[in-house]
Amino acid sequence: MAKAKEHYFDISAKLDMMEMKNAIEQAKKEVTTRFDFKGIQTEIELNEKAKTLSLVSSSDSKIDALKDILLSRMIKRGLSPKSLDEVKKEGISGGNVKVIYRIVDAIDKEEAKEIVKTIKALKLKVTPAIQGDEIRVSGKKIDDLQQVIAAVKTLDLKAPLVFGNFK
Repeated sequence: MAKAKEHYFDISAKLDMMEMKNAIEQAKKEVTTRFDFKGIQTEIELNEKAKTLSLVSSSDSKIDALKDILLSRMIKRGLSPKSLDEVKKEGISGGNVKVIYRIVDAIDKEEAKEIVKTIKALKLKVTPAIQGDEIRVSGKKIDDLQQVIAAVKTLDLKAPLVFGNFK
């Protein structure tokens, strides 16, 4: 008799950098056409190596508007707003304000442990395993794996979770 096949999926927090760049370009274009930004210095700068994004404008309210434009573009491209984590806000030359965001594209150790604990608390016949910055969940029943996904989606985590490699 053949053994039942193991199914699995991975939970990660990967961010599609190409989509992020596209969202930033679209946001920059929108800012140039907006009346409320006429004659005001604005910058949206991505540093891929450092995994940071900085916004520069003339005031806190302009920074907020800039962030709203960027977030709406990110959401339209299927990127989670949770991908941006504010690191610091500072005044810079010319009375402008600069906000730096860390790009979240990995599940940190504490959140990984919380996810595994939640999965184990479901008492389903599945096995969660932390593999680097991903968690692989395997089990014989697809229904059990789907219940795990539903439960993990209800957690309030900083990382923007991606469920992939469903096999």
